Amino acid sequence: MAINQPRRVCIMGCGRVGATLAERYHREGYDVQIIDINEESFMRLTSDELRDRAIQGNGTEASVLEKAGIRDADIFIAVTNGDNRNILAAQIAQRIYHVKQVLCRIYDPMRHETYKQLGINSVCPTLMGAEEIYRVLSAESATSNHA
Repeated sequence: MAINQPRRVCIMGCGRVGATLAERYHREGYDVQIIDINEESFMRLTSDELRDRAIQGNGTEASVLEKAGIRDADIFIAVTNGDNRNILAAQIAQRIYHVKQVLCRIYDPMRHETYKQLGINSVCPTLMGAEEIYRVLSAESATSNHA
């Protein structure tokens, strides 16, 4: 990669999380491509430049990934609502296209643990949310017991 050339981020899924990530990376100077099956999802993007570069299609298909520049991507993030699609796309990005940093969202805690053991970098909002709720309520309980 040439000096001063922006790093490329490819995001599959333009829901709330994908759109927020795309906007943030774009503001920080990254070259961002975002993929979604549903063209209407791109309306979440506030940047016209990002909307113009959005790619409608299935991010588990090689032709769509290549159109999104996966061959030159430094980061690939899969954040659709489907665990299976996210896992498959992450594996493709990691094993076929050798993207340096790959992360997918997996809602199912059991799948999250299994794929983590297989080397797939993932986050599990289900576990994160449950942990945060427990932490907040435990802190409140501890505070109210001392009153």
